[in-house]
Amino acid sequence: MDRMATAGHWAWRWVYLIVASLLALLGLATAALGVHLVTLGGTAYYVIAGLLLLAGGVLAWMRRERLALLAFASALLLTLAWSLYEIAGKGWMPAWGFDLAGRLGVVTGLVVAAAIAFVLWRTPPRSVWRRATVVGVTAAVVALVAVVAVHWERTEEVAAAPAETTGVGIAEPPAEGDTAAPARDAGREWPAFGGTTLGRRYSTLSQIHAGNVSGLREAWTFRSGDLNPGEGRVFYSSQNTPIKAGDLIYTCTSSNQVHALDPGTGEVRWHFDPQVPSRTMESLFSAACRAVAYFDDGDPAGRPEAVDRMPAVPGVMGPLPRGGSNCHRRVYVATADGRLIALDAVGGFVCRDFGESGTVDLTEGMGLRESGFASNTSGATVAGGLLIVGQQVSDNQRRDAPSGVVRAYDARTGALRWAWDALRPDPQAPLAPGEIYPRGTPNVWNVVSADESLGLAFLGTGNAGADHWGGNRTAEEDRFTAAVVAVDLATGVTRWSFTTVEHDLWDYDLGAQPMLVDVPVDGAMRRAVLQGTKGGDLFLLDAATGEPLRQVLHQAVPQEGKLPGERLSPTQPRSVFYPNLGGVPGPTPERIDGRHIWGLTPIDAALCRIGFHSRRYDGMFTPPTVDAKGMVLLPGTVGGMNWGGLGFDPVRRLVVANYSRLPNIVDMTPRAEVQDRPVGSGGARPDQPIAPHSGTPFGVNRPMWLSILNVPCLAPPWGFIAATNIDTGELVWSKPLGTGFDAGPLGIPTRVKITMGTANLGGPLMTAGGLTFIAAAQDNFLRAFETTTGRLLWEARLPAGGQAGVMSYEHDGRQYVAITATGHARFETTQGDYLKVYALDDGKPDLTGAPARAQFRQLAGAGERRAVTERPGDRPRPCEQVDPRRSEPGTGTGVGVSLLRFDCRGGRSAPAAYTTRGPRS
Repeated sequence: MDRMATAGHWAWRWVYLIVASLLALLGLATAALGVHLVTLGGTAYYVIAGLLLLAGGVLAWMRRERLALLAFASALLLTLAWSLYEIAGKGWMPAWGFDLAGRLGVVTGLVVAAAIAFVLWRTPPRSVWRRATVVGVTAAVVALVAVVAVHWERTEEVAAAPAETTGVGIAEPPAEGDTAAPARDAGREWPAFGGTTLGRRYSTLSQIHAGNVSGLREAWTFRSGDLNPGEGRVFYSSQNTPIKAGDLIYTCTSSNQVHALDPGTGEVRWHFDPQVPSRTMESLFSAACRAVAYFDDGDPAGRPEAVDRMPAVPGVMGPLPRGGSNCHRRVYVATADGRLIALDAVGGFVCRDFGESGTVDLTEGMGLRESGFASNTSGATVAGGLLIVGQQVSDNQRRDAPSGVVRAYDARTGALRWAWDALRPDPQAPLAPGEIYPRGTPNVWNVVSADESLGLAFLGTGNAGADHWGGNRTAEEDRFTAAVVAVDLATGVTRWSFTTVEHDLWDYDLGAQPMLVDVPVDGAMRRAVLQGTKGGDLFLLDAATGEPLRQVLHQAVPQEGKLPGERLSPTQPRSVFYPNLGGVPGPTPERIDGRHIWGLTPIDAALCRIGFHSRRYDGMFTPPTVDAKGMVLLPGTVGGMNWGGLGFDPVRRLVVANYSRLPNIVDMTPRAEVQDRPVGSGGARPDQPIAPHSGTPFGVNRPMWLSILNVPCLAPPWGFIAATNIDTGELVWSKPLGTGFDAGPLGIPTRVKITMGTANLGGPLMTAGGLTFIAAAQDNFLRAFETTTGRLLWEARLPAGGQAGVMSYEHDGRQYVAITATGHARFETTQGDYLKVYALDDGKPDLTGAPARAQFRQLAGAGERRAVTERPGDRPRPCEQVDPRRSEPGTGTGVGVSLLRFDCRGGRSAPAAYTTRGPRS
């Protein structure tokens, strides 16, 4: 026994020496990096801590164990004190616990392991020291588990309160002058990307509310089957917000395939595949189809009741359409290879009277050097009988990139009505034979908004052909870069413009859809445009004139270090009435320093700090440079606020925005050192380590700023969700959005569900039920927050990343919430092909705790099968009944359908599914 105990003791000695050696190696690397950091003006902590760890390791091999442990303990205490000092110095930011864990974790783990091994080596088996060590380790583990358990993200319960209610969940029409008028917002239908062309992402439905959202369950799932055909060369991210129009849901995939689905079951009614070549999608940052467009010409011959249908078979099958709506109701899809295709909304076939045999050629007048270089990924906006179409242009390929022209086509015929471009003063002037639209002008890649009552369309513009060098931009290009532009809906003539970034060199283009709201000004309500920016500003502008309705200041910005041939704007506009939502939310844009730099180990943290001090950083408008190793860009190129847009609750007067806090590094490379050719000259975007930026003196490399462990070099949070009162400018609440459950170092999911805030892309849904739904984060969850407080009330696990906008609709008296879950290849979230739809368990309204504002209709009596009408004159809608023979939720594939639609006369309705294909371009 003694020999075994002695052998055990010696084994622990070797464990102790191995751990001490690891600490010594860690200390050596940390100290060496620390010396470099000090020479750059950084903290001396890494030198001192590294030397203490190195000394402890050497002393351990010299058998000076107590001195070794003292050195290790000193390094640990120094790390703790330094960490708390820096974390406190930057204001105990949200998720500071992750910052502390990253600073302490590796050092603490190794020092504690060395101490445990030492005790087990130098003490007998039943000694007090051993027992104390076991108790201490057990206590530490229990405490760690308790901390994780306490901070594990979980939903909260809402105390139910009686409320005055009268029905199933549509807000009653407001009084005259009320800004919450349902006509301005989505309700039973969701006909556009942002709910309506006003872009508010708000639904007047309130059947699902804070008092019953915990009962939300999956209603059905649809899978499109459209998965990435070219991993590493094509980057799928459909980013699709489904639309609900008439009696169908319409969704679009990354390769622009359109599916029409039954709103109650997810069954496919029709499918259209335009057969977009995979090679065409290589030039896109993301292969996306944010929305299809829907148009109804109002002809009674196109109404649902006028559609010719097959006879119903009572008790077996409902009536099926024999054809379509005669193209009186249409769905339009824009493709990556430059086609705008009109489809019958009921039948899914091509409407041949549109354009040339159903297609408008969006490449006409573009002079494209390669298919896909410019294309529409956000869908057309339908307003005033027109289809308004912008386009993405592949970033940073060349100064003479395709034009940023925005065109409006007749929704019936496809005839071009106007073409707006920064360098075309007359939008209605036709192109001369052989003429193309001006190259290199600012584009509009996001969703266009429109207000038919004002006769205006609102464009949020991007940059000219090169993002980070603008020495040869014209005054007109600068005026219309990163600008809100109001154009006449009928003619395309510019009514006004407001530039959010002067001479933009940071790719702070406008990704968020301009939002139309009503705000009090001098005692009267005035229509306004609210524009969120990548830089974090919320600009509120008079919709008719472009005049700022809340204070905007022009503040001085850095002027040192501009690139050769470049010019800099001396000031930049800032919205000072609202909080800045580009970093940690606050009255001014966040400005970082070395304390904000982070890592999971001392080594990657020191390397990130060296990177920070080696690069230029002088706030968010630091000019691009070829000096040192480039510059740090925060907010980064994903924002701030991006294409997901904002949500606005007109009753609670809250604007909800989700945004990222993720920096890039921007490194400009002299032309002589750039080897890669641009798209259109034999180059391909997936093959370019440096974006060519052809036609300028520099190439550019601007990756997200990540450590060697593939985590951001900036301490979390990396993403937020925030609610701001539009009338007072008050930041009502904000919190980090997302966890590391599906992400982690080296791409390994942590499976830790503690809120830390991740980068996020996708839009919110706000409802009259007092809820804000959102996915967007880099974990695969759909969440529902209480709009007024930010409390998390419900969540659902998604099978793939939810980088898309959430929407809601009503069908057969039941409210549904839908989210596309296809992931985002660039964000490295889980890829998929899903549409997930949720509803309350039985579809009957739970009146407990409903918001007092919402007025409900009474449901038909329990067990009765009869139509529920909204108001006098509304046509009856079908009823629903569960088929007892099939108990599994519908999958959208024709298997396991649980809900059969009844026409309230006893006839079942079964969907017809068929597919049409478009010709290859």
